[in-house]
Order: sequence, then C-alpha cells, then structure tokens
Amino acid sequence: TTVGAAEKVRYCDYPFYPPVSWSDGKQVRGLAPSVVRTLFGNLGYEVEIVVLGNWKRCLLDAAEGRVDVVLAYSTEQREQSMRFSTVPVLREEVAVFINRKHPVKVERLEDLSHYRGGLLFGESYGQDFDRFVAQHGNIEWVSDSLQNFGKLIRGRIDFIIQERRTGLLFVEHLPGAVDIEALPDSLSVDYLRIAVSRRSALVERMPDIDAELQRMTNAGEIERWLNESEAIYRDMINLPAGVQ
Repeated sequence: TTVGAAEKVRYCDYPFYPPVSWSDGKQVRGLAPSVVRTLFGNLGYEVEIVVLGNWKRCLLDAAEGRVDVVLAYSTEQREQSMRFSTVPVLREEVAVFINRKHPVKVERLEDLSHYRGGLLFGESYGQDFDRFVAQHGNIEWVSDSLQNFGKLIRGRIDFIIQERRTGLLFVEHLPGAVDIEALPDSLSVDYLRIAVSRRSALVERMPDIDAELQRMTNAGEIERWLNESEAIYRDMINLPAGVQ
C-alpha cells in the first residue's frame, strides 16, 4: 500500500432497523454506520460498508472472516467466531407489538404460545426466546417489517417481536397502524456491541476499540447520533413521494 493509506475495515450491515440503520436508497444511514465510521476512523482505518441481502449472511461472513465487523448482540454461539466489545453501543428493549382490536394477554414469554406471531428471517432475541420459538412453531417468518406489520394491522397475526425503539418509529408513519401498540413490559433487554471476526487482524485491537467506544459514550456522541438518526429518519419518511 502507498505510504499513509489507511487500512480498510469491512463492516457488514443489514439496513432495516431505523434509527440504528436503514437505507435511503443510495446509502446506509443511521446510528450504526456513524459509530463504526467514527470509531475506526479515529483508530486510523477506512471503513467499507458491505450490504448483504439478509442478516444471517452478515453474521456468516463475519464468522468466516469475509467481513471484519458487525454490530450485534452477544450469544454463546456468536462468541465462538467473534469478539464482542465490553463497552456496549446501545441498550435495546425487546417488545411485543399488538393490535388493540385483537387484545393479547401476556405476562410472561410462555403466554405468547397461545397466539400467532411474526418475525424477520435471521432474527434472534436471546436463547430463551429462540428456544421458545423452536418449541411452539407459532411464528410466521417474513423478509421485511412492512410485510410483518401489515399482517398485524389486518389481524392475520396477533403479535410481533421487535426492538421497541425501531418498532415505535416504524409504526408512527405506517398507514393504518393507529391500533398498533407496544406492550409496556419488555420481554428482555440486550445490548448491541461491536463484534469483530476472530479471523480479522482487528481482533488485536479490542482494547483500543473498547477505549474509543468508552470515550465516545462519555462524550455523549452516541446519544447525539441516536437522536439525530431518529430526526433524519422522520424527515425522510415525511417527504412527499418522489422528493427523496
């Protein structure tokens, strides 16, 4: 490489989770790409964003070292192929979304077995939840949120499991979604972390990654990007058709 050229970091994103990440049709926007670009830029790298057709592919490519970085929840299985930052990027609540016209009574996870739910391919919300889903077979899998919430609006399914912040932002602008609400109790709380492939040379720099993430958190940068991302997403959704 030429002198002074930054090394490249390949970051994989599945941009369907505003305000964390979404696509405006041309590029990936949101909190996640902002954090990754700044974090690795400050450590002297150039970031290349790789967008794949689904979330499973991103995780697989990270496990096999075809990409260096993803933003993900830590699970035992993923820990085998990736190193996770000890400093989290974002706290997330897993919520149950329902249609008020078809009330659902849920006090604990098991109660959901009496109803039909919707999930996106590749989504995992922790080992207990994944085990529950495998056991009861009451989940319909779809490829995008619009399809999922459309089914909930029409009463074809009874609930959707979705990260609370993303789900609320999504239904805020969805035609016909006035009766869709998130139940107040969260199923679980998890933390999005920077995950580096164990096959990537970046693994050596985990202490630096954690230190830089801590600095960004203390400086309020991550919270500011989160708020900005929500505002930008709302502005984009509210533009008349054809202006984007």
